[in-house]
Amino acid sequence: MNTMRDVLISALCDRMRVDDSIFFLSADLGAPALDRLRREFPARFINVGIAEQSCINTAAGLALEGFNVFAYGIAPFISMRCFEQCRVNLSLTNVVRRVNLTILGLGAGLSYDISGPSHHCLEDISIFRTLPGIAVYSPSSLDHARSLVDQVLGHGGPGYVRLEGKPAIESHGVSPDFAAGFSVVRPGSDATIVATGFMVNNALDAARELESVRSVQVIDAHRLDRLDQETFGASVAGHAFVLTLEEAFIGCGGLDALVAYTLELAGQDMRLRRMGMPRSYNYSNGDRAYLHAVNGIDAQSVARAALGFFGE
Repeated sequence: MNTMRDVLISALCDRMRVDDSIFFLSADLGAPALDRLRREFPARFINVGIAEQSCINTAAGLALEGFNVFAYGIAPFISMRCFEQCRVNLSLTNVVRRVNLTILGLGAGLSYDISGPSHHCLEDISIFRTLPGIAVYSPSSLDHARSLVDQVLGHGGPGYVRLEGKPAIESHGVSPDFAAGFSVVRPGSDATIVATGFMVNNALDAARELESVRSVQVIDAHRLDRLDQETFGASVAGHAFVLTLEEAFIGCGGLDALVAYTLELAGQDMRLRRMGMPRSYNYSNGDRAYLHAVNGIDAQSVARAALGFFGE
């Protein structure tokens, strides 16, 4: 299986061959596809070193000179170490001057599972959702990550892409709907699970476990700064409940807050349930499957919880 970072960077290389406005900056983070980019475009590749704040500052400067810039680093570091730089140089500045800068954060959620809580990225959705004007993308498959190159370059302005750190599936069979901010990856009529990133896999597995007793729709929320309220409201109308599932702290302004806000705007008065990481840092030592199980967000736990929600 391939990785999101490599298919996205490969797609970016294709664009760089015909668009000399694109720069790529790395906070000393590599990738097989990045080796090819560096060799082919040495004048438009900059390794700033282990200095994420300088990476964002330099990238913002290039963007203000009219370039389309990608800044690449480990997700918890390039999001959290750089919050002030993102606030001032991206969100604030973009109000008066267009800042075409896309941050690529590698290692969303529990991607760096055995590396421990310093490398777990459970706060980035909440962090970037607080900053006006920054588009937040959370791909769940390789074809989705690949399509983001055209999306961010066409959309313009600042953006943040949270990339899965481990090999990912090629496709969920549905193209991302960037206008709506979400896609229905499994139809259902009884209830809806809304997931993002890697957790779309767990949501689909949970829905399959329940298919003999309940028809559960699965929605892939791939844009986390906004969802189209009318389209989303129509997608969940008449369902018993909506369940959000995220590899992030719940109750902290992440996917659960986005869905709650969208339901309110859509005038949908329905039950909302949340599943995700508890609000505490986890020092359990294990791989991602183990961390999901001990925190109750594996597919089996999600299926059991959803079945219980039907009985409430």
